[in-house]
Amino acid sequence: MAAYIVAQITITDRETYGKYEQGFMDVFNRYDGRLLCVDENAHVLEGDWTCTRTVLAEFPNKDIALAWYNCAEYQALAPFRHIGASSKIALLEGLPTIPR
Repeated sequence: MAAYIVAQITITDRETYGKYEQGFMDVFNRYDGRLLCVDENAHVLEGDWTCTRTVLAEFPNKDIALAWYNCAEYQALAPFRHIGASSKIALLEGLPTIPR
């Protein structure tokens, strides 16, 4: 069953955050991740949406998503995100596929 990472990111230092971005896709692609959305201009329908970037990523399943997040290569990049931004990140499990 697919799993999704949702991240609300407020970028405060684009230069430092850029160092995170430089290595991100290489590591992400090794875990069969698929970026579904990277948006810095969300159309807010309800509530407060104060982040500067919203990311939605898909992985084949929860175990692979966790393997990506916890791998040494990604954790080596994460400090650049921690220094250059504040983030709220959640792992969501998808619904089972239901035939129509």
